[in-house]
Amino acid sequence: MSIRTCLAGATGWAGSALALAIAQTEDIRLVSAVSRAQAGRMLGEALREPRLDCPVYATASEALAHPCDVFFEFAHPDVAKANVLAALERGAHVVIGTSGLTDADYEDIGRAALRCQRGVLAAGNFALTVVLLQKFAEIAARYIPQWEILDYAHDGKKDAPSGTVRELAHRLSTVRPSELTVPLAQTHGLPETRGARLAGSQVHSIRLPGFAISAEVIFGMPDQKLTLRHDAGSSAQPYVDGALLAIRKVSTFVGLRRGLDHVLEL
Repeated sequence: MSIRTCLAGATGWAGSALALAIAQTEDIRLVSAVSRAQAGRMLGEALREPRLDCPVYATASEALAHPCDVFFEFAHPDVAKANVLAALERGAHVVIGTSGLTDADYEDIGRAALRCQRGVLAAGNFALTVVLLQKFAEIAARYIPQWEILDYAHDGKKDAPSGTVRELAHRLSTVRPSELTVPLAQTHGLPETRGARLAGSQVHSIRLPGFAISAEVIFGMPDQKLTLRHDAGSSAQPYVDGALLAIRKVSTFVGLRRGLDHVLEL
């Protein structure tokens, strides 16, 4: 029996790649989609893939009128939390790929998931290299107490930091906060140039033309340093396999889990 899925952000950069990949699967079926730009059309018409025979709606509340097993949130951060909560109330499990949600947002979502007895899998990035970066960084943080995170993206990306870096900072916070030799309050000049303090890490977001999405964490010790970095290319293909896995696995647990590694054998 196929997994009935509703995809929000179905005609966006990442969402369209995922939709086209779903069309080639036998165990996942899109029953509805959300895209304000293509509302009122069939998704197959919008993406030129006749196997995607589901309607497109302007809002998640309309799309959720079609019963689904999994709601995949790839829409705008301004509506992501409301979409997720609505999907949980409709009895769907949820996968979150949208960036921009805060730790406080995830606390609310986690409580709702437990109340509704549904699973929510949130991944700031579905690429395998990001999953490995997060795992390696957690290991390094156990032994190296000082690090800073660099967040790179194109100039049009509005959310800062990215979902990838928010998730990385959150995961490092479960190990310990980074140490600062000079406390921020004792900085001479402009403390803002030292970055933002996020979940116990110093984070610096860079938004410039020429970048896609990259995340870098630098660990420092006397006379040595360790740099871990993920660089994305120009296509959304690296995220597709992880997103499909998330759809298939999100119903295997109850509550909120942050990070694709929770459904991988690492």
